[in-house]
Amino acid sequence: MSLLNYSFWEVFLGSFSPEIWQDILPSVKDTLYMTVLSSLIMLIGGLVLGIVLTALNPDGLVPLRIPYTVSGWFINVLRSLPEMIMIILMIPVARLIFGQSYGTNSCIIAISASCIPMYARIVESSLLEIAKGKIDAAKSIGSTNFQIIFRIIIPETLPSLIRGFTTAVITVISMTALAGNFGAGGIGDIAVRYGYQRFQHDKLFACIYILIVIVMTVQGVGNLISKRLLKKRGLV
Repeated sequence: MSLLNYSFWEVFLGSFSPEIWQDILPSVKDTLYMTVLSSLIMLIGGLVLGIVLTALNPDGLVPLRIPYTVSGWFINVLRSLPEMIMIILMIPVARLIFGQSYGTNSCIIAISASCIPMYARIVESSLLEIAKGKIDAAKSIGSTNFQIIFRIIIPETLPSLIRGFTTAVITVISMTALAGNFGAGGIGDIAVRYGYQRFQHDKLFACIYILIVIVMTVQGVGNLISKRLLKKRGLV
């Protein structure tokens, strides 16, 4: 059903028909697969880069202005690239790793490469929130930089890190939808092939419902975990 031939209400009701969902539900698995794997890669890469940036910060544990400036500039360059351009730039990398430049696994490389710099900045901002007095106190008792990072800074800023990761995962979800243009499959592929190219707007509506549910679930879980941590510490 198309909005060109039917009213909005008719298309809306048609989007709940069993035939529509039989075609769409199998694609949810691909979207969740891309989201989970890309988010894990982003979590690891973003944490490592964020910790390095925090340590090299002029006010960090190992202040090195030139390496910090160069790495920060490089991350900002990557962040400035639109998601679609990043997917195109990662085609040779995906072909090198998987032997093909299209498909679910290939697009995971592009999604991760696009989101890691963003999450690294989120991690850096969260880690820099900790009071300098706590770090000075840890140094005064002989704690190493490794101990300060993993026993003080990260545990103290964990609720903020979780909220930031939640935001980053939602960005990943939006990129999985965009990756449908490049043969990644999933909800984005259905939305583009049927909702846009064939004007089957009832299927497009159904794709929107699924994306909303996934995003709301991720946001709700992230908020719940962060809030429980804050309650445990008596901060809320």
